[in-house]
Amino acid sequence: MVTEQSEEVRASLRSLVQEPDLLSALEPVVDAGFSAAHRVDLDATSWIEHVPGWLQGADHLFRELLETAPWEQRHRKMFAQDFIEPRLTAEYPMIDLAPQPLLHTVAEALSEHYGVAYRTLWMNLYRTNRDSTGWHGDLIGKIQEESTVPVLSLGATRRFLIRPVEGGKSLSLKVAGGDLVVMGGRSQRDWRHSVPKQTTAAGARISVNFAPFRA
Repeated sequence: MVTEQSEEVRASLRSLVQEPDLLSALEPVVDAGFSAAHRVDLDATSWIEHVPGWLQGADHLFRELLETAPWEQRHRKMFAQDFIEPRLTAEYPMIDLAPQPLLHTVAEALSEHYGVAYRTLWMNLYRTNRDSTGWHGDLIGKIQEESTVPVLSLGATRRFLIRPVEGGKSLSLKVAGGDLVVMGGRSQRDWRHSVPKQTTAAGARISVNFAPFRA
């Protein structure tokens, strides 16, 4: 994998920062009780949970990450060709060293609720409706049979899909800024998830993915 951090990337990030709206006046607060959580059993050993509005005032973190996270344009070698990933990526191998205090608060709340010590995170930035992530399972699924992977969504609303690894009907979630999606059990081994391109226009979205170790 090759990464690139260029003036072009920085310019595209500046173009995504907009004036705050009324929702930005809300102070960031996590729903420590997970009161809006809705869990779906995907099969006997896999589940997914959607917690709408888990982070109130999420626009604060969205803007801060746009402006301060170490965003890179990554390239992948496939079949002897170089492909540009249709999104930007940033990561903090150690959450404790992340310069955004709210990320520490979020990680602590997730660790307390799910009983997992989340120590690392990576982020994807979908700049428009044309950016996407194809069907995949996270690398942690290759290391342990069961895992609990929380994904915090910031910014624009996008679809999140998950389907069995052998293919078939997918479950679709409409995920808005401040929502939390958590994949648990064997979902990283037996299921695949994606954020597809879409034809309707959409603003920028950041997904913040938490893990107990860097896979």
